[in-house]
Amino acid sequence: MLLRDLSWMVALADHRHVTDTAAILGTTQPTLSRALARVEAELGARVFERASDGVHLTPTGELVVAAARDLTARHDRLLADLAGVLDPDTGVVRLAFLDSIATSLVPRVLRSFHGHAPRVRVLLRQEPAHEIVRDLTRGVVDLAITSVRPPGEHGWHPLQEERLVLAVPPGHRLRGRESVSLGELAGEELVTTPVGFGFRSLVDSLLREAQVTPTISFESQDLATIEGLVAAGLGVAVVPEPFAGQSGTVGVPIAVPGARRTIGLTWRTDHPLSAPAERFRTFVAPAAR
Repeated sequence: MLLRDLSWMVALADHRHVTDTAAILGTTQPTLSRALARVEAELGARVFERASDGVHLTPTGELVVAAARDLTARHDRLLADLAGVLDPDTGVVRLAFLDSIATSLVPRVLRSFHGHAPRVRVLLRQEPAHEIVRDLTRGVVDLAITSVRPPGEHGWHPLQEERLVLAVPPGHRLRGRESVSLGELAGEELVTTPVGFGFRSLVDSLLREAQVTPTISFESQDLATIEGLVAAGLGVAVVPEPFAGQSGTVGVPIAVPGARRTIGLTWRTDHPLSAPAERFRTFVAPAAR
């Protein structure tokens, strides 16, 4: 049974006149009648009753046409899904990115890419770094903008480097310093991200190197919230420099060479990207392989 015959049968059920339906489909009345006859012969049942005012579905035909609608709709969805994967001009890119760059780097990247490929849709997932790695591994997303290069077979292209600073309340003892060592945080309360977050791993690594273990006062997934808690006098925090000062805190440079985080584009290299995702990757990271 041809899928075309099923779609013609659905059209005939909607319009109820063979001649009118044939004209709408761009075929002839005999051709449409032969297609209907093929379907009925293969099913061994009458789908339509002929009458002076057109055609009407039989009770069996109601079942047949309902199934035909489902099959043709699934076929249409399949074609749309394939276009999303195969067409670099009108397809879909699934992109994950960090919460902390949702209002800065990501909008700039998307604006540039939209100007380059205006008909490509980019589906966005805003989430922590460990969830980004999970979604890349599972194939839920095609690409990600994150601060942690995933282990294993992943491409990586740095997009932005941010200096880390110590955010302190306006009246804090360290507010006027030109720089601060992390060893000076002994006795301080620290506001930071929860364990398991990529940024928390970076901060913990810096603190271990400084051999200091400050008391954790509050944890938040959102760096802007962390800076606000510091402004309220609830502790100090290591944050990317752009976040310091947003709520009145003071950002003091950290005197540690590794006090930086790198934001980059990453993707799996163990299988090819879809055509739209590859277009996005080559636009954002043209030299990366």
